[in-house]
Amino acid sequence: MSLPSEQIWLVLNKLIIDLNKKGIKIPEDINPEMGLIKSSISFYKKNPTHMDMINSLAKADMSLSNVQEKLLTIAEEQGEDYLNEWLELLKKATRGEEVFKMPDISSKFIVNTPPGMSTSRINLRKPLAEERVQEIAEWNGVIIEFDEDTKIALYGDKTDVQHGIKEFGPFFKEE
Repeated sequence: MSLPSEQIWLVLNKLIIDLNKKGIKIPEDINPEMGLIKSSISFYKKNPTHMDMINSLAKADMSLSNVQEKLLTIAEEQGEDYLNEWLELLKKATRGEEVFKMPDISSKFIVNTPPGMSTSRINLRKPLAEERVQEIAEWNGVIIEFDEDTKIALYGDKTDVQHGIKEFGPFFKEE
């Protein structure tokens, strides 16, 4: 089952990809924010009745609105037709229609994260030294788990996980 939030996220993600292909610079804060939003939506889907998960989805929706506003402003600079194309996709997503299929990515990580604890998965473009990853984890107070050289899971308090993800931000850009 796909949530409207998830479909809106997919549309915005496709918009980011399209804008990048056009050579348009995306504000640096958007990609990490999109990662946090995606994680929050995934957490909610694992246990939609838990109050922490419901609150997490509400915060994700607010963040999604902020990202949407920024991206539509950029899309508007590309012309009215371009903007209308993306607005139409967003309208469909908001109504709960499936605009794009969610990729079926099964997690190899522990799926039973305790309530109140946040988790996030990071896919890096190239492996990092384990010592560097451990250093980032210790500095930010999160638990890490490796799954392959370029896939890392972070577990901890929500703010600690968010800070940890931001620390890994520069490594997402490395080729």
